[in-house]
Amino acid sequence: MRAARPTGAVIVLTTTGASTDADALARTLVTERLAACVNLLPEMQSFYQWKGEVTADRERQLIIKTTADRLEALRTRLHQLHPYEVPEFLVIPVTGGSTGYLQWLADSTAT
Repeated sequence: MRAARPTGAVIVLTTTGASTDADALARTLVTERLAACVNLLPEMQSFYQWKGEVTADRERQLIIKTTADRLEALRTRLHQLHPYEVPEFLVIPVTGGSTGYLQWLADSTAT
């Protein structure tokens, strides 16, 4: 088995409130070439600690596919657009994938 190697692609996770227009957020990130693709998962119930209290809210998970080169621009723009005071921004490096898909991802986010 070969060791996993970085591909330049990353997956970013963020959540938004169920009442937030996640479609518009996803469309903006793709239109501005900050993401090649954004998947919007169905509404879910989230439980978390916030300001000393256990909180429960309806949220949607966004799975954002982009490149390491676009990561800082994505982070800046997401924080500008996101309604949360502290938005989730988790980065998962992609260590493998099909050559064609990874090339499409890179082409879709090239500036």
